[in-house]
Amino acid sequence: MSNLTKLELPVLDITGKNSLSWMLDVEIHLDTKDLGDTIREGNKATSQNKAKAMIFLHHHLHEGLKIEYLTVKDPQVLWSNLKERYDHQKTFGEKITDAEMLEKTYTTFHANNVVLQTQYREKEFKKYSELISCLLVAEQNNELLMKYHESRPTGSTPFPEANAAYHDGKEKYHANNSGRGRGRGRGYGYGRGRGRRYGYG
Repeated sequence: MSNLTKLELPVLDITGKNSLSWMLDVEIHLDTKDLGDTIREGNKATSQNKAKAMIFLHHHLHEGLKIEYLTVKDPQVLWSNLKERYDHQKTFGEKITDAEMLEKTYTTFHANNVVLQTQYREKEFKKYSELISCLLVAEQNNELLMKYHESRPTGSTPFPEANAAYHDGKEKYHANNSGRGRGRGRGYGYGRGRGRRYGYG
C-alpha cells in the first residue's frame, strides 16, 4: 500500500493544463500495478483493487479537485468525470491560457446568474485556479447555509420556545415553591427559634 501513496507522477493541476500528459501517465502507472481495468467502463475489478486505484488517483489530484470529487468512490466514475471535465483541452492543446480558461468558465454561468458572473469578472482574477478556489469556497458556504436552513424549518423558533418554557417553568416553580418555602422556612424558624418565647410571651 505504501508504494501507492508516494507521489509517482505530477499532481493533476486544477486548470487541467497538464491533463493530457497526466492521464497518459496515470493509465501507464495503473497498468504496471495491474489496476488498469479499474478505470475502464464495465470492468469487473475487485473492491480491493478499486480502493487501491482510488488512493492512487486521489494522491495525484490538486487539493481543489480532491474536495470537489470527495464523494466519488469508484475510480472509473472519477476517471470519466475528469476526462469529461478536461476533454476540451484537446482542442486547445497544452498552450491554453488562464485568460481563456477564465473566460470559458464565466460563459458557463447560468443566465439567471448574470449579476454573479459580473461580480466575479470585476474581481479580475489573473489565474484560473484562483477563480475555482473562490467558487469552491462559495459552494461550501452555500451548502453549510442550506444544511443550517434545513435543520431549522421556516417559521420555527426552537431556541426561544425552549428558553421560554424553561423560564416559565422556573418562574412557576419559584413562585409556588419559594412562597411555600419562605413561609415554611420562616414559620418553622419562628416556631422553633423564637416561637417558644414568642408563644410563651
